[in-house]
Amino acid sequence: MTPLFQDIVVILGIAVIVTLLFEKLKFPTIIGFLLTGTIAGPHGLSLVTASHEVELLAEIGVILLLFIIGIEFSLGDLAKIKKSVLWGGASQVFLTIAAVVAILTSLYWGTGHAIFAGCLLALSSTAIVLKLLQEKGEVNSPHGKTILGILIFQDIIVVPMMLSVPFLSGKQPITFFPFVLLTLKVALIIIFVFVAARYIVPNLLYQIAKTKNKELFILSIVVICFSVAWLTSSIGLSLALGAFMAGLIISESEYSHQALGNILPFREIFASFFFVSVGMLLNVGFVIGHSFYILLLTFTVIILKFIISAFSGRLLRMPIRSSILVGLGLAQVGEFAFILSKTGVSNGLLDGEYYQYFLAISILTMSISPFIIKSGNEISLWVQRFILPSNISDRYTGMKEYLSKKKIDHFEDHLIIIGYGLNGRNVAKAAKAASIPYVILELNADTVKREKLKGENIIFGDAVHAPVLEHLNIHKARVAVIAVSDPVATNQIVVNIRNVSKNIHLIVRTRFIQDTELLFSLGANEVIPEEFETSIEIFTRVLTSYLVPRQEIEEFIQEIREDNYEMLRLLPGSTTRKNLSLAIPDIEIAALSVQNEAFEVVNKKIADSGIRKKFGITIIAIKRKNQLITSIGPDECILVNDTIYLLGKPEDIYRFSKKLK
Repeated sequence: MTPLFQDIVVILGIAVIVTLLFEKLKFPTIIGFLLTGTIAGPHGLSLVTASHEVELLAEIGVILLLFIIGIEFSLGDLAKIKKSVLWGGASQVFLTIAAVVAILTSLYWGTGHAIFAGCLLALSSTAIVLKLLQEKGEVNSPHGKTILGILIFQDIIVVPMMLSVPFLSGKQPITFFPFVLLTLKVALIIIFVFVAARYIVPNLLYQIAKTKNKELFILSIVVICFSVAWLTSSIGLSLALGAFMAGLIISESEYSHQALGNILPFREIFASFFFVSVGMLLNVGFVIGHSFYILLLTFTVIILKFIISAFSGRLLRMPIRSSILVGLGLAQVGEFAFILSKTGVSNGLLDGEYYQYFLAISILTMSISPFIIKSGNEISLWVQRFILPSNISDRYTGMKEYLSKKKIDHFEDHLIIIGYGLNGRNVAKAAKAASIPYVILELNADTVKREKLKGENIIFGDAVHAPVLEHLNIHKARVAVIAVSDPVATNQIVVNIRNVSKNIHLIVRTRFIQDTELLFSLGANEVIPEEFETSIEIFTRVLTSYLVPRQEIEEFIQEIREDNYEMLRLLPGSTTRKNLSLAIPDIEIAALSVQNEAFEVVNKKIADSGIRKKFGITIIAIKRKNQLITSIGPDECILVNDTIYLLGKPEDIYRFSKKLK
């Protein structure tokens, strides 16, 4: 048995056991891989002998990680959160670097080393944070979108950070000529990417996709990834940059989703080797011997990143609660810092002792982060209540601004819409059409500014804070609709509204079924779970396909909603008060295109063709060019290129369709 094969078996075997345990404990998988490396590495049980070969596998993992980022880098998607990406991301990264440089240079570090340390600590963990936000259902919340934007900026900025390492280390002097040469190389790569993405790769992938050969498609994607990475490496740039550029090339083609789906399994397996290889470098003895300083530095890094990230949220004009959640979400060192750190080690920017400190601090912050994020709302309330002075808290939540203005006393019997996303917009449109007076409360300052210019009655504020709700004259409102994406904030808003008004009719939208009981207990009159409504819509389509009368379907759906979706909550085998009795006929409706001019029914009147007598089917409509003919008389003709709509038994329609071909 070769050493590499033996090491792979050992690594994957330990990884399975550790990650299975971590899944039970709800810990991130990345931490399991890091721990696997620590156990199997030279500072642990020394189970791995072919460490160089494992590092080569890890290099492939790095390439695939950046390749995936390039594929997912969609300019269209980024445009939707461009403010969070550009302003939020840039402020978080560069303020962190500036703070670290100021601290370390005061401790007599060299400027290049201090900047590099700042780059390492500026990066956060995309894998851990996004997974936790998805589990909590907060990806689409205001703080979730901001965190996502900042993480995207970090993932992109890691590429120029890696390019700057030789200059920071002094191995390449910062002179005019090397800078011009580097700029020229990058410009050539950008031109190559543009030409390849626009003309070469789409046509190549189209020819490959036409073969319908899955293996060929996967092979082509891998070849594109590694060939572009090799190309950039051969001209003096990094493999990682080439992998990122290769992903960009494919992202602009219509085959990007298929490529992403095919390459993800490879990325997962090779990325696991990368994190294992990082864990192998951690010296457990060093951690134990320097535990006091490591814990102190870990706490300092978490506090520093929390303050700067929260401040970046405030620069985006987010309320203090959301800004605190942004800070808590980004208060760890990320996986791409490991990639950057290896580049720093090879260029002499991190020596052995400082590298061990970095590894220990990074792994600790990543391990603590899940607990911080899961307790984010409680920590946020605690910070506002006990840490921030009341005048600052009032100012940043927006309460002082609103309470200083005249209240909306002229509103009475009105509708309050909290949250102006898709659901909030639709409610506002319906209210306007029905001439119902309404006011909108929204957290996004840009949305408020834009909609005010359109004449919407919308104000900026966080409904989590009760005084903001009082400003809306909520005790005189008839209905309040809560349509925000933050489940914890939704719960608090329901409590705040009920504390002010016992009579208002409170309708709440939630994403998950398990939230409904809690919201009812807090005081909601109606809860609309998206999961239930999606199920109802799917079942409506099913019943319609079975030709169940529309009236029966609507009555059935009405009963489900009136029972607060009780039928969908019941155990298997249970039913609602009234069962739906369906008499489903053995008939179907089909649409067929007429292409066979030689078929006996084509170019003939329907009365003369004998369709009903020969095939047992009825033509109920004909689509001819842009015209839909629904009144089908005996003198109507069937022409080539018509689309005919038939009613009949499935076997009769099948027999007719074979003739029609």
